Order: sequence, then structure tokens, then C-alpha cells
Amino acid sequence: MQLQLVSLCSKMPGWVSEGFSSYQKRLPGSLSLKTLDIPLQKRAKGADIDKILRKESKAMLAAVGAAHHVVALDVEGQLMNTYELAGALTSWQSKGQPVSLLIGGPEGLSKECLARADQRWSLSPLTLPHPMVRIVVAEQLYRAWTLQQGHPYHK
Repeated sequence: MQLQLVSLCSKMPGWVSEGFSSYQKRLPGSLSLKTLDIPLQKRAKGADIDKILRKESKAMLAAVGAAHHVVALDVEGQLMNTYELAGALTSWQSKGQPVSLLIGGPEGLSKECLARADQRWSLSPLTLPHPMVRIVVAEQLYRAWTLQQGHPYHK
């Protein structure tokens, strides 16, 4: 199964790429995880935020295939423990569709992105910085996969 993390972001620091890559490499070939970064638009003082969000969401949605199962990372989404995420991963795998996980910009995801989502997932009620979200998602997907495989990593 193909998983893609579609993220509105600036260039990630090296420690983020290193952390993400560490979990990405641990996943089996049958469960590939890649990133697709959509550049953030400049937010100057007095900028038209609605216009910026429309432009960014258009780019995000263009990166998502019509047949993709879309998961929006959203503070108002479903909180899942590791077992529930492993169940969601199993469900995604059984559908046989690529999965796109969307990470919004400073204002979150646009209403268009949220409307396109088949599912909303909240990592935490806390606001997490985007670099951390990338690593947490990769680690949690790896942890869910190890749980599926019966490995003790989840303990």
C-alpha cells in the first residue's frame, strides 16, 4: 500500500528529515511512506488569507489522486490510540487504495481539503509544530504496523 504525507510547509530542518527517514526505512516495501511538500504561500501583513488558503488547497488537492483515501490531520478529528490506528491501517490496506494524509499550514486545512477527506485524524488536542507532526505520523504508522505484525514494539 502506498501512503503519502501531503504537507503545506517550508523546508524541513535536517533533524526532521532524519527522524522521518528513520521510520520510513523501517516500513516494509509493501507499505511505502513518502512525503509531498507543498510550499507555503507568503503571509505578509494584510495578506488575503482566504485567497492564500484557496491557492494552497488547490495545490494540495491536485496532489491527491481521485482514487485516494484521504485522511485530514485535524485537531477536531478522531483521536486514536495505537490499537485503533492499527485497525485503521488494516482497513486502509484492505481497500487497496493509496492513502493521502493531509497536513495543513498555520491556519490548518481549508474547508475544501476537509470536505475532500474521507476521514479526520487528530494526533492530539495540543497544537503541534509541523516538523513534529511529520515525525509523529511516521512513528505512529510504524508502531501500528508493528502491532499488526505481532512485534513487541508497541509495549
